[in-house]
This record gives sequence, structure tokens and C-alpha cells, in this order.
Amino acid sequence: MTGWQPHGPLGAGSAPLGNLATAVPEHEAAACLGAAWEVGIRHYDTAPHYGAGLAEHRLGHALRARPRDSYTLSTKVGRLLRATPEPREMSQGFAHALPFRRTFDYTAAGTIRSLEDSHQRTGLNRFDIVYIHDCAEDWHGAAWKDRFSEAMAGAAQVLAAMRDRGEIRAWGLGLNLVEPALACLEAARPDIFLIAGRYTLLDHTALAGLFPACAARGVKVVLGGPYNSGLLAGGTTFNYETARPEMVARADAIRAVCARHRTDIKAAALQFCAAHPVVAAVIPGPRTAGEVQQNASLMRAEIRSGLWTELRGAGLLPENAPTPG
Repeated sequence: MTGWQPHGPLGAGSAPLGNLATAVPEHEAAACLGAAWEVGIRHYDTAPHYGAGLAEHRLGHALRARPRDSYTLSTKVGRLLRATPEPREMSQGFAHALPFRRTFDYTAAGTIRSLEDSHQRTGLNRFDIVYIHDCAEDWHGAAWKDRFSEAMAGAAQVLAAMRDRGEIRAWGLGLNLVEPALACLEAARPDIFLIAGRYTLLDHTALAGLFPACAARGVKVVLGGPYNSGLLAGGTTFNYETARPEMVARADAIRAVCARHRTDIKAAALQFCAAHPVVAAVIPGPRTAGEVQQNASLMRAEIRSGLWTELRGAGLLPENAPTPG
């Protein structure tokens, strides 16, 4: 990514606008993306997986009239969409997704096809970042290493060549787990990773191994899931599953410290994620204009240093985790 950096620190993920868990009406999705632009968000992420193409359609519609060099746009490869005669009300976690069946494909030919389809769905002729999506154990089980090898021989080669020709700015992996990212650093020359839920106030998995390895190689990280799917935002789920009692207790302890310092835990969550020097952007997934406006306000909120000192003293943050200021 020599000479180019993605927009940040606050971006927007689009999985909720692909109707993740519940449907978002068209006018609300448009209002959400309009508000994102108005508050100054210029980093947007999407994927064919989100609503089986729905999020790409909606994001493309919102961005098509904007100056193309004024924002950073990422999408993903690894799944092809094929028309299905039997659409389901709920498809892989997305409500009323478009009538397409997802098929994993990390080959070179699949990667080229995926990007061609994404260009057509968005109506845009360029992506800045392309991630290889979900090439990890949580989606492929014990076979993930075979799929990873397929991705390194296929998708990674295509994307690296596109970067070298200047057709994209950067490529990497989009994941919920850190192990494939570490493997990718050894197998190829990625520029950036999108890691969801593995560097937050509650989960510091990426801190010890992945972040130092990225720093040593000049690789940036975009963080998704800064609220761990809800637990840090007043919900009851942690990484899309019902939170275990010990995790709820940890979140409550962090919330109590935040309350003593008159700080919204969501502000602490966003700003903590953004404070690490390898992090280029934090991309919570809003579904309403109000959530966008709140995220922008939270990222700007003043947080006194005593909050971070108390969290460290209580053993709720690692001593070596960078904090704002």
C-alpha cells in the first residue's frame, strides 16, 4: 500500500444492510448510508455474502454518484452467487436475502468471476481493497487448511497481480479468526486484514501475535465487530452467540468503570479499537441513520486517561494495549 492509506478511523460495515438477522427496509438502508456520508464516513466495506448480494446493491446505489477517489471501498471474494428457484426467508443468518445460493470458491477463476459480479452489483468500476472471505475454521472446520491452500494458490495470486498492476490498492483476508491471517503473512504478501471481534474491549486475541507480525511487515488492519455483535452495546450476544455468564460479568465490570468516568462504554469500545497503530479503520455495522450518527459522536467523545488506567489496574485491559491519547 505504498503511498496510499485507507480512509479512517471510522468506517461502516454493511452486513446489517444485507438484512443480517432482521430485514432493513429499503428507505431505512438508504437513509443509513446517506447519514454515513453526511457525518464524514469515507470507508465502506461489503461482501457478496451479505444478503446474497443485497448489501452490495445498496452500497453501490448510495456511492455511485459520489466522487470515486473520495472514499475507500472494499468487497470480498470466496463465494459465488448462483440463482436459486427456492429463496428462503432466512439464509445463513440473513433475512429475506436475494434469491441466490452461495458457493465457496477460492480459485483464480472463481475470484475473477466474483469481482466481475461485484462490479455489476455495485455499478462501480473499482474496489480499493479486496479481502478473501472466511477462509477459516469457523466456516470450513477441519478442512480449512485445504481451503486456505486453494486460496493462496488461486485468489491470492490473482489479487496480488491486480494490486501490482494498480487495479486495486490492497488485498488481504477478511476473517473472524486470527490464525489464517498469521498463515497468510508467511505464505504471501498481503497488505491489509479485516478482523472481526478479535480486538475489542472484551477480546484481545489479535494483540499478542497478529498485530506485532503486521507491524513488522507494514500490514494494516481494519477492525469489524467492535461491539462483539452486541454485548458492548447493551445487547446479550457475544460474537453472534448468547454471551456466556463470565463474559457478561466482564462486560458489566467494564461498563461500571466507564460509568464512574462518565463515559459511554460504546465510545470506549470504538476508541480503544482505533488506538492501536496497526489499525487503519474501525467499521461497526450500522442499520439506521441514528446508529451512524451515534457512532460518529462516540468516536469523537472525550475520554479521560483515568478510565484506561483503571481498566488496566482491574485487569480488564492488557498492560501493553495502546489506548487513546
